[in-house]
Amino acid sequence: MKNKIKLKKGDEVIVLTGKDKGKKGKIVRVIPDIRKVVVTDINKYKKHQKPGNNEPGGIIEKDMPLHVSNVAFFDSKENKGVRVGYRINKDGKKIRINKKSEKEI
Repeated sequence: MKNKIKLKKGDEVIVLTGKDKGKKGKIVRVIPDIRKVVVTDINKYKKHQKPGNNEPGGIIEKDMPLHVSNVAFFDSKENKGVRVGYRINKDGKKIRINKKSEKEI
């Protein structure tokens, strides 16, 4: 079964659990094979990196992946995280909707 993730690159999300609970950020990368997303300035970890291939060594901060279940699409109109669903509109196109208010995202 294919891992279907309803969030896309560029979506603004809010973190539901963990050390960064309540913080908002944009999705940089979606990894559907392991059902994870990388969000800007969320879940940062320090990594000790060796120098090599035109990269300096030292301690760098890196955004690590979060599981999809720990983030929710942030609806700026409602100012909270919402669930995302799909609907086919009159033209036959598949669109994403807010599951609670049934409005298009």
